[in-house]
Amino acid sequence: MTTPPAEERDPGLQPERTRLAWRRTTLSCTVAAVLAARAALRDRHSAAGIIAFAFCCLLWLAFLAVAHLRIRALAAAGPAGPPALPPRHAAATALCTVALAACAAALVF
Repeated sequence: MTTPPAEERDPGLQPERTRLAWRRTTLSCTVAAVLAARAALRDRHSAAGIIAFAFCCLLWLAFLAVAHLRIRALAAAGPAGPPALPPRHAAATALCTVALAACAAALVF
């Protein structure tokens, strides 16, 4: 009994899905930052609300920078595939995402 030949995997699909995931996450962070801005500027004119909003903006910009670097690395990758995400970038991404969610939640509640 012979085994059927393995199907060739399209190397372009995984980087494309990864790129789309980075874009979705960037969009989610943008929505969280905009909602935090709305909550800070509409409901509270306190210094703490403005500082939390500014921190949300800084976190969003940091995440946007890391995401942009990764999306460009995915686009520039050849047939061998993109390089692995450096641990420093992965940690920065996770930190920005969690901190942005915490700041946005603090402004809403």
